Amino acid sequence: MTDTIPATMRASVLTGQRQLATSEVPTPSYASDEVLVEVAAVGVCGSDTHYFRHGRIGEFVVDGPLILGHELSGRIVAVGADVPESRIGERVAIEPQKNCRRCRECRAGRYNLCRNMEFFATPPIDGAFARFCVIRTEFAHPIPDSLSDEAAALLEPLSVAITTMRKASIVPGSSILIAGAGPIGIICAQTARAFGAAEIIVTDLVAERRERALTYGATRVIDPREVDIASAGLDVNAFVDASGAPRAVFDGIKAVRPAGVAVLVGLGSSEMNLPIEHIQNLEITVTGIFRYTDTWPAAIHLVASGQVDLDSLVTGRFDLDHAAEALEADLDPDSLKAIVYPCR
Repeated sequence: MTDTIPATMRASVLTGQRQLATSEVPTPSYASDEVLVEVAAVGVCGSDTHYFRHGRIGEFVVDGPLILGHELSGRIVAVGADVPESRIGERVAIEPQKNCRRCRECRAGRYNLCRNMEFFATPPIDGAFARFCVIRTEFAHPIPDSLSDEAAALLEPLSVAITTMRKASIVPGSSILIAGAGPIGIICAQTARAFGAAEIIVTDLVAERRERALTYGATRVIDPREVDIASAGLDVNAFVDASGAPRAVFDGIKAVRPAGVAVLVGLGSSEMNLPIEHIQNLEITVTGIFRYTDTWPAAIHLVASGQVDLDSLVTGRFDLDHAAEALEADLDPDSLKAIVYPCR
């Protein structure tokens, strides 16, 4: 560590439900294959708000101080012994995970399913609401100057959408139904368009969100209270749930044509009723996604080429001392993505 890197750094630390404290904590050390990144921008994810409000997501329980934030960009300020010094100064988008490289899933290329994964802001691994973070060199992806810090941070949720479209087998001419016009639903709509989908139907209960979806790639929007999605004859190639609502999942699967795909993305109930007869008789593939593998190059291309717009999704900007406000920003129906700037 060079003399220019301080021994401590400011961080926003979750100390209890809805309790954040801005504190001085040790600057993280880095291994020979890692880089130290000065954090520029951090997007607020639904998982961050869930840990903030409830202290857990399923089996992941916050049982000690935790730094939130896993959607981030920054600049490399120091490198480990095995990393070229030429990387210092690079602007990067971070793939916020550290897999073991040795298990069956890692060796098969499914490193997102590594049982030994250390993922940012998932207990007990700290995230990026801090001045610095450490990541393995291959997961610090260089970004072009044309990408803003905010867009680079939001490559993480875009990676979720890219994984979703790959799972849904979206190709030019496909039709897709997306339940939910929140941040992930909106990014999925844009990504479906970039993948060539000809028909992109988005459902949401909120009129303003439906109208917004039309500006981000949706070809049609539906209020599911007014239209019975299950019997409306939508006959889509793929259904994507970005709502987590059990009714939306059930009805969305019923809207899928024979041999189609349903991809569950939203964080909803741990158990749901599914239309098993429809799934079985029509040979519907129902799957979920858990993070991503090898998506940042595609994400960078989609944004740099103008096919996906992430900058306009930013509806709130907060410094580290106001991180709690950022974590509550989603309560505003007009909010899409809040950004925290740890170094401002």
